[in-house]
Amino acid sequence: EVQLVETGGGLVQPGGSLRLSCAVSGFTFDDYAMSWVRQAPGKGLEWVSSISWNGGNTYDADYLKGRFSISRDNANNTLYLQMNSLKSEDKAVYYCERHISLTVSDALDARGQGTRVHVSS
Repeated sequence: EVQLVETGGGLVQPGGSLRLSCAVSGFTFDDYAMSWVRQAPGKGLEWVSSISWNGGNTYDADYLKGRFSISRDNANNTLYLQMNSLKSEDKAVYYCERHISLTVSDALDARGQGTRVHVSS
């Protein structure tokens, strides 16, 4: 069974940092590109970052302006999202997603249950 389990969310003050993790099981992690998406209250899903199967290529949404960084540890089947300089508008549920192949240009086919990030003073 394919499983993606996000952790690391919580309450943080504006300007603070969090690192989200996504532990995967049930498939060969390094056969797949991965992404992070988020959903703010009352809004639709928004793409955040993507990473190729070996971490050699990463892509971030322009609106992040370099504040977030995606990475992966294939030896430990874990995807990460380092979030720095957090703003109130980053408040959302963050999900990790699996692409159907090695490359980020292909479709997505699995998503975790999400981890909630609150940014508030």
